[in-house]
Amino acid sequence: MAADTALATQTIVTKRRIPRRPVSSRARRAWSKGATIVGLVLGALFAGLPILWMLSSSFKTNTQIFETPPRLITETFSFDAYASIFTDPEKLRFFLNSYVVALSVVVCTVVVAILTAYAFSRFDFPGKSALNVVIVSVQAVPPITLLIPYFGLVVILGLYNTYPGLVLTYLVFTLPYAIIMMTAYFNGLPRELDEAVRVDGGGSWTALWRVLVPVATPGIVSVGMYTFMLAWNEYLFALTLTRTIDMRTVPIGIQLLMGQHSYEWNEMMAMSVVGSIPVLILFLFFQRFFIGGLTAGSVKS
Repeated sequence: MAADTALATQTIVTKRRIPRRPVSSRARRAWSKGATIVGLVLGALFAGLPILWMLSSSFKTNTQIFETPPRLITETFSFDAYASIFTDPEKLRFFLNSYVVALSVVVCTVVVAILTAYAFSRFDFPGKSALNVVIVSVQAVPPITLLIPYFGLVVILGLYNTYPGLVLTYLVFTLPYAIIMMTAYFNGLPRELDEAVRVDGGGSWTALWRVLVPVATPGIVSVGMYTFMLAWNEYLFALTLTRTIDMRTVPIGIQLLMGQHSYEWNEMMAMSVVGSIPVLILFLFFQRFFIGGLTAGSVKS
């Protein structure tokens, strides 16, 4: 009995002393790479499948969209939805309104943000800290809480159902981010650039537009793209501050395709595809500036 106990104890000790075979670094890298690939594929499917379904549905009829089982790629393509959009003046007006409002907001936001950020970055003046607090506070306020006050203000000013009413309202939400972003970018630019301009006989205005603005192009592009996407996709204020069809924007136009008794799903999908093209083109052409501007603005102070 004692011998059996000693043998069992020796066996347990021997088993405990057997060293585990270490996992090689190559195996760890392989597992890590595999997990990364699987995660990226799942993320791409999660993000890309709705886009593919939207694009596919825009080339279908309403009957084909609801066929069972559903098909991502249909056998027969229908261009009726796109023809309905591009031959209808009212639907084309939605796109015109969105372009006018979005581009106006971009121009106003960029110009005001550049001037304000330059003042915050290069000059000291009374109330500078208080203004910074106000700008950050406005950025933190949820837009939904200001919907009714802005509606009343726009009506009192006579700007209801007009382009200026939408543009001025959107500026309230785009300017805080733009000013913070551009101030951080200007803070990262050396003051020697301004001093070199003054040595050559130029002033602050020359230093800003001839030297700093060209250098700050990535930051300006990122601010412009953010502003354009916000103004282009905005729905709630565009619905509340406009009344007639000739002033509606693309998001409202898509919603108007939902009738009382039927939904024009294929036209909704087609208008969504066409409405996504401007943002996609902007990102493809200015991706380098956009990413560089966001990165620079986030790390410079």
